[in-house]
Amino acid sequence: MNTTTDYDIIVIGAGHAGVEAALAAARLGQRTLIVTLSLDNIAMMPCNPSVGGPGKSHLVREIDALGGEMGIAADRASIQRRLLNTGKGPAVHSLRMQADKFLYQRIMKETVENTENLDVRQLLVTELLTEETAEEKRVTGVRCETGERLTARAVILATGTYLRGRIILGETIYDSGPNGQRPAMALSDSLRALGLKLMRFKTGTPARIDRRTIDFGKTAIQEGDPTAPAFSFLTDAMPDEQTPCYLTYTNEATHEIIRANLHRAPMANGVIEGIGPRYCPSVETKIARFPDKDRHQLFLEPEGLHTNEIYVQGMSTSLPTDVQEAFLTTIAGLEHTRIMRPGYAIEYDCLDPLQLAPTLAVMHIAGLYSAGQANGTSGYEEAAAQGLIAGINAVREITGEEPLILRRSDGYIGVLIDDLVTKGTDEPYRMMTSRAEYRLILRQDNADLRLTPIGRAIGLVSDARWARFTAKRDAIEESLRRLEHTKLNPSAETEARLAAAGFAPLRVPMTLLALLSREGSYDALAPLFDLPPLAADVKEEVEIMTRYDGYIKKQREQIARMERLESRRIPDGLDYSVITSLRLEAAEKLAAIRPRSIGQASRISGVSPADISVLLVYLEKERRTEQG
Repeated sequence: MNTTTDYDIIVIGAGHAGVEAALAAARLGQRTLIVTLSLDNIAMMPCNPSVGGPGKSHLVREIDALGGEMGIAADRASIQRRLLNTGKGPAVHSLRMQADKFLYQRIMKETVENTENLDVRQLLVTELLTEETAEEKRVTGVRCETGERLTARAVILATGTYLRGRIILGETIYDSGPNGQRPAMALSDSLRALGLKLMRFKTGTPARIDRRTIDFGKTAIQEGDPTAPAFSFLTDAMPDEQTPCYLTYTNEATHEIIRANLHRAPMANGVIEGIGPRYCPSVETKIARFPDKDRHQLFLEPEGLHTNEIYVQGMSTSLPTDVQEAFLTTIAGLEHTRIMRPGYAIEYDCLDPLQLAPTLAVMHIAGLYSAGQANGTSGYEEAAAQGLIAGINAVREITGEEPLILRRSDGYIGVLIDDLVTKGTDEPYRMMTSRAEYRLILRQDNADLRLTPIGRAIGLVSDARWARFTAKRDAIEESLRRLEHTKLNPSAETEARLAAAGFAPLRVPMTLLALLSREGSYDALAPLFDLPPLAADVKEEVEIMTRYDGYIKKQREQIARMERLESRRIPDGLDYSVITSLRLEAAEKLAAIRPRSIGQASRISGVSPADISVLLVYLEKERRTEQG
């Protein structure tokens, strides 16, 4: 018997995007339903058992600053952490944590199941329900394979890699979601029937091998970093004890086996239709693409504290199992290894993100949002960031509030979404620090200073988090004021203090702020000038803001110049075809993407600076005409 249940928001999928979307919506007071193909796989990590890394850790910190959950769960499930790129500047410092993937799932499952306003159900959605009026087409809910109709004022697609999922393992091919889960086969047809353009992408995963069959004595141990920070700004301390990972390498024997079997590789013989990730290629792609390299590094990463499964990071493959067994045993330490789960490739459908507004709303279908790998991205962190924004904006549409649109100068989340909806992607999109033009300001360490006030205004930052944040912010400001207002003269006493500490003489009067900028260490100067001790996170910000003050000011000037373009809004219904001097390609691209501002228009592929000049002249002419 068919039943109907009414919700404010329905989230389809309980991966990293779906969980953040549903938690945000429920915490903002909306009656929310999250549906998943398996209650046992909420927030599953089907690929690498880690969170963070270059560019991605910035996203996790920003999710946390806005009131999301990923950083909190990652800290609780952490079994190893490392701070990467420490030999470079703070703009590219990146935290990466190995997680006990089963504990991470359990934490997220408990969180979702115990959140007020949030229902969780195991269902397979087969169709989106819509209604059409003269003004708009609007989503009204979903139909499930059980025949149930669930109605909602907004629906968020967070389908991950399940849409028409197809597993490819050598000559073995079958319909499936990741890790042997059910695929969602019918929903793709429903999306196409609604006029949505879908793409076909691919991702993959390496074999999991049995810890008991590894000779770790032939590998290099990779210990955790006890000084590495937590992800969440709420986490007080991380455990000292960490689980090691191990480093080994492929070799010529490995490569020879792979080359001899390339004709059996789905990526080479045409079996795989989808486009794979450029920055995480399969091992067979690496061997074919880089024939001059005599080895590739591999990290052996534990999947958790209570399993013998070891993840072979760097060896994603879809070669047949017998080939995987053969090449793995050529590697130092793995001569007698046994595969517990073979590597595989998975193809899936996803939306062309050029159909999305910067809110992550699907254009032309009111009330429908999309987030995560469903939008052509790769990675847990990219998915979670989109899920959080989609959840927030679905709520704000329902409540009639202005949407949250983070700018490229606000955070990596802003860069991620702007890249997707403005430039699109023809391969699984991965966040990297090089994609952010303002990365000196968008550091992972200051994500809370940038975004917690926004999270507070939205309603996701609790009183306790806000009190903690304001105490930190005030301590930073007070310390900077003290340093700026303390003047030093090159007196005998001052010079003697500096000389005793091994510092260069002043030579000219300067503030303590300028001296800290020169010397770099607050702790070194504090005893010389009776400065109060600072908490580690406060001291970090004071040192970075002081040391890079000149560069930060220049970047803020760049942002101010770009903001002038971002503030030049383009009317929603502008007919680009009537702008006679605009090139045809530019007019078509602008009409398809519907940029909100001149700044966004300038980033569209196929729109030249000359086109922007034409558009500016036209808008100014229209403005003057309207003014009479």
